[in-house]
Amino acid sequence: MDSGLPALSDIVQAADRLAGLAVATPLISHPYLNDAVGGRVHLKCENLQRTGSFKFRGAYNALAALDPLVRARGIVAVSSGNHAQGVAEAARLFKVPATIVMPADAPAGKKARTLRSGARVVEYDRASEDRDEIAAGIIAEEGGTLVHPFDHRNVVAGQGTIGLEIVAAMRADGSVPDAILIPCGGGGLSGGIGITIRDAFPNAAIILVEPEGFDDYGRSLASGVRETNPETAGSVCDGLLAQAPGAIGFALNRSHGASSLTVGDDDALAAVAFAFEELKLVVEPSGAVAIAAMLSKRFDARGRTVAAVVTGGNIDQAMLGRALARA
Repeated sequence: MDSGLPALSDIVQAADRLAGLAVATPLISHPYLNDAVGGRVHLKCENLQRTGSFKFRGAYNALAALDPLVRARGIVAVSSGNHAQGVAEAARLFKVPATIVMPADAPAGKKARTLRSGARVVEYDRASEDRDEIAAGIIAEEGGTLVHPFDHRNVVAGQGTIGLEIVAAMRADGSVPDAILIPCGGGGLSGGIGITIRDAFPNAAIILVEPEGFDDYGRSLASGVRETNPETAGSVCDGLLAQAPGAIGFALNRSHGASSLTVGDDDALAAVAFAFEELKLVVEPSGAVAIAAMLSKRFDARGRTVAAVVTGGNIDQAMLGRALARA
């Protein structure tokens, strides 16, 4: 694992690698959302990214940075779905094999699209098995390089390219954010984006949004050490259920002065429904938590300029139906 802390120069290099491959996703401000929360919100729509989430950025950058001979021996990753799809697609583009360790209860659509990109999927029981141990066993037996979903310098740098695009779009619009809301699991995304935000908008608040019951980041930022979640499953936000903050993301988020809040499953599902019905965006629960924080008033956006990252749109029809039925 490449565990050094990335810098702004690493993110700029990642942007060069991703040029023409990753989608430069739009930053939109919608009057319905602005009216609902009482502020001006800029949504960074990574649900429109290649593979349906931001994860392609970090995965491709990590593979691109490898020595070609090392890369050719294969890639191994652990993921509940979005990193899986990003790694599988990046490996397909580089024409190298990929093995993804995925929980047996991962959304079927995410599994199917991982397979569609040519990866091999090894399933495990999220409640009783350790995915990292399984991945280590595969590497020991078959070889390959682990590309961690968030605790990897080049993955974090790739995710940080989202921040470059937010900064460029807001500067072009003449806007300065009071806050940026970022969905948070292991903290690699927020750590990477935070590098660019602190450089361009040093006074903006960086807010990490977690699912209720999985607030390891909030507790870790409060205690100063990395705390763990007692559970590994139990939220509709399947992409945000990291057991503990990654070392890289935690160091970055602490240095950036990030803070954290939580939203419940009902909040996330309500945000999915709002995005679908009012914004005409397809968003998964994990990707909708920043919107949920504003709609639920857990984050007060009134009178403020806010950037919010919509991280993914890989939602099964059943989950979308559940969200719309509750709404």
